[in-house]
Amino acid sequence: MEDLIKRAAKDLAASKYAIALTGAGMSTESGIPDFRGPKGVWTTNREAEATAHRRYSLFLQDPRAYWEDMLGLKGAYGTFYEEIRQARPNAGHYALAELESLGILKCVITQNIDGLHEQAGSRRVLEYHGSIRALRCLACGSRFAREEVSLEELPPRCRCGFPLKYDVVHFQEPIPADVIRESEREASRCDLMLICGTSAVVYPFADLPRVARFGSRRPVADIDVVGHRAGVKIVEVNAEETPLTHGGMSDYLIRGKTGEILPALCEALHHSL
Repeated sequence: MEDLIKRAAKDLAASKYAIALTGAGMSTESGIPDFRGPKGVWTTNREAEATAHRRYSLFLQDPRAYWEDMLGLKGAYGTFYEEIRQARPNAGHYALAELESLGILKCVITQNIDGLHEQAGSRRVLEYHGSIRALRCLACGSRFAREEVSLEELPPRCRCGFPLKYDVVHFQEPIPADVIRESEREASRCDLMLICGTSAVVYPFADLPRVARFGSRRPVADIDVVGHRAGVKIVEVNAEETPLTHGGMSDYLIRGKTGEILPALCEALHHSL
């Protein structure tokens, strides 16, 4: 592992535009359970997953009932969100923020809804699946900090009059167009992608390594044909192998906890600069 960390430090030092993709594995060390791991929220509670699949349609049909569910007035989901709000960044989050402060990491694109990257000090963060710390209007696209909006009357409403929902992207809900556009732009311009704590099975987020490798979500099978972006490095930091590992999409995997490997990577990088 030490040799791989030194290799990654060297690759980062040589990069001109490095970005990071992060998933639930980044935040498990902050006490936030993942969803699909062996002890994940949905692995151990299939009914919770089934309910999550219905949440977007509930908002569209009955925004008040949606908010009663989300706030825990009916059901336990509000408690889950409150637990996430109490979480604090771990060493992995701070390491990515340090890489940004060094001018090496240009952007973090995260699946996580917890806001821990921003708390750790990362400034350029794209929250692909939204955030529990914001509300969003589906009609005009406006976003508001959670603290800006009163929830005394349900549902809360945007200035345009449309009901607000959590910025979190639920099942069956389209990823906001501005987030997709910016994420694909960052992926297509990077020369190094650091993939941290994601199983790489949730689409379209899992297409972003393909965008980095080929400049498009839908590359042809042969990576050596025209369209393959020369010189792009894709490095995984994950507890387990993923489809990116098995399919040869990543150049190499550093296997372990992000909260341990990323700080070690920062330390190795300081020695190489």
